[in-house]
Amino acid sequence: MQDKPLEIEKIEDASGATVLRLHGPLLLGNFFPLQTMVRSDNAPLLVIDVSDMPYIDSAGIGCLVGAHVSRENSGRRLILVGANDRLLTSLKVTKVDQLFALAPTVEQALAQKAGV
Repeated sequence: MQDKPLEIEKIEDASGATVLRLHGPLLLGNFFPLQTMVRSDNAPLLVIDVSDMPYIDSAGIGCLVGAHVSRENSGRRLILVGANDRLLTSLKVTKVDQLFALAPTVEQALAQKAGV
């Protein structure tokens, strides 16, 4: 599982939001492309779909926290979609779970765009 590469699928929604679908684990050795994509995205809403992310390490959590902070500081939102129990537990253990807006599906996250 941890040897599987991270694949990132980028979708630009008609509403102006960006959706990044992560396929694979988010780890120290593979989070840099995600970090680069997040930093270069200027959409008012960034949805990160983690429903196909089986594992995350502390560096991956740091990457998500950094993404949240950079977007919040610039007045843009980030919503995590499809977080499984393992990811939610990891976020709680590291005490960063309250930072993130969560949604069960991409559609529900995009519906929250009105709150941007």
